[in-house]
Amino acid sequence: MKRALSAVSLIVFTVGMLPAAGQMNPYKEGTPGVTGYRSEVMAEVMVQEDKFTRLAEAIPAEKYTWRPAADVRSFAEVFLHVSAANYNLYEMVGTAPPSALDLKNLEKSTTDKTKIIAALRDSFAHAKQAIKSMPDADLEKSMDWFGGKNTERGALLFIVRHGAEHLGQSIAYSRMAGVVPPWTVDAQKKKAEKKAASKE
Repeated sequence: MKRALSAVSLIVFTVGMLPAAGQMNPYKEGTPGVTGYRSEVMAEVMVQEDKFTRLAEAIPAEKYTWRPAADVRSFAEVFLHVSAANYNLYEMVGTAPPSALDLKNLEKSTTDKTKIIAALRDSFAHAKQAIKSMPDADLEKSMDWFGGKNTERGALLFIVRHGAEHLGQSIAYSRMAGVVPPWTVDAQKKKAEKKAASKE
C-alpha cells in the first residue's frame, strides 16, 4: 500500500513539474507529406525529443548509473530503453530499424553519457522519419495487437504515450537526484528577469 501511494505521489509531483509551455505545438509549419493526425503525432514526438535530450545533457555523467531503487532502471537504462523503443515500436507501422543495431541489448549496452545522448538523437531521427514515411491511408489499417486488434493510428498513440511515461519517469528521477530540468531553469530565469525589469 505504501509503495502504491508513493507511486501516485511521484506521478502527481511529476505532472506538477511540467510547464504549460511544454504543451505548445512546436510543429508550426509542418513538413511536406506530413499532414493531419501524423503531424499531431510528430509534434508530440518533437516535444519528447527536445526534453529527453536536454534532460540527458543536464544530468552529470556520474549520475547516469543512479537509480531510485535496486529493482528499477537507471538514468542510462531509461534513456536507452526509450532509444530502443523508437526503433522497435515504429517497426509496427512499417519502418524497420537499422539491421546493424543490437536492440535486444541496447538498454544495458553503455553508461557513457556521450554515447547515450547520441543514441537518443539517432533514435528520434529514426522516429521522425518513420512518421514522415507513413502514408495517411495506412492509419486505419488493422494489425494484431497483444491478443486483439488495433489500427496503425492506435499504435502511434501508444508510441507517444510510452514516450511520455518515460519522460515523466526521467523528470522525477532528475528531481530526486538533485537535477532541475533545464526548461524549469529557463522559466525561473525568465521570471527573475521579468521581476528585475519591473523594479527598474
